Amino acid sequence: MRRRLHTLVVCAAASLITVSRSPAQQFDAAAIHTSAGLPSIHLPMLDSSMRGGQIRQGRYEVHSATLVDLIAVAYHVNTDRIFGGPPWINMDIFDVLAKAPRATTPDSLRLMLQALLAERFGLHVHPDTRPRPGLALTAGSRPQLKSANGGESGCRSTPQNGAAIMTISCGNVTMAQFTDQLPRLTGAWLMAHPVADMTGLEGGWTFTLKMNARNWWNAAGSDGISLSQALEKQLGLKLETRDISTPVLVVDRVTRTPAPNPPDAERMLPALPAKFEVADIRLAPDSGRRSFRSEPGGLVELRGFTVGDLIRMAWEITDLDAIDHEDLLTGAPKWPERFDIAARAGGSDRLDTDTVRTLLRALLEDRFRLRSHFRKQPATVDALIAVRPKLIKANPSDRMACRNAPAPSGSIWTFTVVCRNTTMAQLAEDLPAFGAGYIEHPVVDETGLKGGWDFTLNWTPPHLTRAGESAAENDPNGGLTIPEALEKQLGLRLETRKRPMDILVIDHVERTPTAN
Repeated sequence: MRRRLHTLVVCAAASLITVSRSPAQQFDAAAIHTSAGLPSIHLPMLDSSMRGGQIRQGRYEVHSATLVDLIAVAYHVNTDRIFGGPPWINMDIFDVLAKAPRATTPDSLRLMLQALLAERFGLHVHPDTRPRPGLALTAGSRPQLKSANGGESGCRSTPQNGAAIMTISCGNVTMAQFTDQLPRLTGAWLMAHPVADMTGLEGGWTFTLKMNARNWWNAAGSDGISLSQALEKQLGLKLETRDISTPVLVVDRVTRTPAPNPPDAERMLPALPAKFEVADIRLAPDSGRRSFRSEPGGLVELRGFTVGDLIRMAWEITDLDAIDHEDLLTGAPKWPERFDIAARAGGSDRLDTDTVRTLLRALLEDRFRLRSHFRKQPATVDALIAVRPKLIKANPSDRMACRNAPAPSGSIWTFTVVCRNTTMAQLAEDLPAFGAGYIEHPVVDETGLKGGWDFTLNWTPPHLTRAGESAAENDPNGGLTIPEALEKQLGLRLETRKRPMDILVIDHVERTPTAN
């Protein structure tokens, strides 16, 4: 099973996408290899399967990346704004290993990656605009706004009544300024979706807007006031889903097989540290809190971890935020003692999470005398099965893509995902990331449905329903959990079953670490 707990998140696209025409900057050495695994469904609010993307000790590594991932990083754009190209650019997986000066800036690093993609894949792209579903603020026949007479310009959001009600107060703001700030002001209502100003209203305006905070909307039931309702009833404005002209990046040309690597490319790569240079391990105060920090200079600090916690973190059995695949581990101790660890790997870089995990494994083996191995044994999984499939067979020449299509904020949905030419194996692989809080086990595809499919899936995240319980019984505003959405909208079902999985087995570990 591919791990997806800590991955690189591709940065948000700028309002204008540009293609650099600067003189080419190149890596000192670079190698590209094909990689095993499934490609990830790409969505801005989810991690892709790509890992790495930072310079560590002068070494640049990217693992499990599609060409779409690499283009997104090289041109500083979200994957859902990359258009064109053959289907394989979302399917084939690559690893990139390169050497660059340690002081390389992020802008220079992107130029180096652009040059590498052009050299090895013959990649050529150009910026363009395309109509895409988005949110637009429009004006009704009678806007209820007061024209501003000067004064300080700005908006602020103030929670009231134990955060159940939020009040947005704006003074002397244009509609363009208001729509630009609306995702930040309203939090979970828009889930960071940008809003376009299509009101046609000129000048500055002063107004107040009151609504339920999205996380409290369910509790308010039929008395709840949504963002859309507040805009329409209090200001005479509407929030609508419309096609909006959006900056995108279009792939013009690309070859599937990269040019051969120079024969000495990997020999020139700087070696990464195999273990911490120094590590101080001490019993922690019994606060019950865990924390993890990675600082410049190769410094790492872990506080409040039991030996079992350290094992789970080192082998990615547990994500500290959401995911706990305890069935994938056996023999881990349950000792209550908690430890604080301060360690240093040397160098001037901040260590990424993958490197920290590697060094933490070495530390456990050295200081706690840990010995382990993997074996296949039955573990709990959620099997994705086909009940009454409501899917459309995809055109195989279409590029595999999933795009996050925003819905009006007053609708019962929060996430709307439109997928094209997507396999059930890909959907199963990414469902734990979609449904964190709803899905507790690895998901395996047992639908029997082959090839790519087109479908749309709408769901409400668990923090916006009542503890992720059944919407039919507990959500008067009609949101759906991921399992409910799968069955009602796609005719698919999740069933808990036992299947052989790779299990980490702890053979030996000591309760007390060796002396500092």
